[in-house]
Amino acid sequence: MSATTRSDGELLRAIAADGDRHAFEELYRRYAPWLTARMRSRCSDAGVVDDVVQETFLAVWRGTARYREEASGDAAGWLWRIGSRRLIDALRGDGARGRLRQTLARLRHRDEASAEERVLAGVEHGDLAGALIRLSPELRVVLQATVIDGLTTREAAVLLGIPPGTVKTRAQRARKQMREALA
Repeated sequence: MSATTRSDGELLRAIAADGDRHAFEELYRRYAPWLTARMRSRCSDAGVVDDVVQETFLAVWRGTARYREEASGDAAGWLWRIGSRRLIDALRGDGARGRLRQTLARLRHRDEASAEERVLAGVEHGDLAGALIRLSPELRVVLQATVIDGLTTREAAVLLGIPPGTVKTRAQRARKQMREALA
């Protein structure tokens, strides 16, 4: 079986067991562009994003991030969890300067919808799309970070540059508004 036809699980097992360079290169080609695009919707600093993507794949290569199919889910989700946590660490290390840069980038691009926002707006399951669209941007972004991306309250707070209590309050308000809209 050639490297281009192997499943994600087979590639990851080959990397972990044998240090298979071809399997690693194929996994990188499959997911690095996607991971980079997702990270850029969270961080405007291309240098930080590139570093985080490289660190994510370096963790896979070195085996410091272990993939277990039954526990880790699909490879894309697993890579996203590794990358998003590394992005949070990078932003946390940058402190107030990083949060200011993020805030300025959000203000400059607030009229531009991210890829995830466009996907959310296009969801076609009953009234879900309409309910999501009616949420205010600050509630929608908290819902996206905590529900869709699976971040903890603390991780979402760091990523969004707001206090954890604000994340909790906004998440609660978003859930309440969604329940009311879908009732």
